[in-house]
Amino acid sequence: MSKIAALTMVRNDDFFLGRWADYYGRLLGKENLFIYFDGEDQTVPSFAKGCNVTVIPRVDGDVRVSDKQRINILSARAQELLKSYDMVIGTDVDEFLVVDPSLGESLPDYLSRQDRKGRNSLSGLGCDIIFDPDSDAPFDRTASLLSQRRSALLSTRYTKTSVLCAPVQWGSGFHRTRRGDFHICEGLYLFHFGCADPSIIGQKMQDKDLVSRGWNRHLLKRRRLIDSLPGVPFRDWDEWTRKARKLQSTLRLPYTWNKPAMLNLKIRVHVPERFSSVV
Repeated sequence: MSKIAALTMVRNDDFFLGRWADYYGRLLGKENLFIYFDGEDQTVPSFAKGCNVTVIPRVDGDVRVSDKQRINILSARAQELLKSYDMVIGTDVDEFLVVDPSLGESLPDYLSRQDRKGRNSLSGLGCDIIFDPDSDAPFDRTASLLSQRRSALLSTRYTKTSVLCAPVQWGSGFHRTRRGDFHICEGLYLFHFGCADPSIIGQKMQDKDLVSRGWNRHLLKRRRLIDSLPGVPFRDWDEWTRKARKLQSTLRLPYTWNKPAMLNLKIRVHVPERFSSVV
């Protein structure tokens, strides 16, 4: 089996970090998790015990500048890790790389059998979990995430180069690599939970540090996405994940040749029940 590490960087988000550490720790072992805390004012939570923890000085600059600095730090670390690991998973703390339970494989087993020859990264199909005001109850932070949030948009934004197979540079937010195209694996998904509940967005909009760094525009966009969702019909999961994977594997815009495209289609799906206990 391949040796796999996972890394992330976090600031003021113990809830999702706890889920991240639990999920990837169960699959890979906490000794193979690498967590960077952005700012020496951060307190390392007890659940991070057993992980490889690094606290760094606060990354300066607005959201665009700081995101580039953060990904440069993580890319350099991933390049070092790839000297002793076969693959390195990189995600934000609210993102979870998930194998379809119908395949009956764990994430490390699944990744180990992928053909990585000539590929510098592997990707899961992006699924942006969006709060549904018509049906979702207030967020229960003690329950599994996918047991209470099942509405998702199939998203090119979250089809990320989440798994590095070679020592290349990530683009900001893990959205691409600086060299090479995407390989979107069949049966692999990246679930993003940043829009899973208005309370999460509201808390971030009250964070003076985030506001001062220009995050409000991004957070308001998430809020508008939630508001627009009731008008988008549900499509069949199996049919449209297959179609989306094919479209995103082949379509590229001239000015973003190494990012997936999907003809601006807004495809909303129900995540199947079989995923409910995974995350």
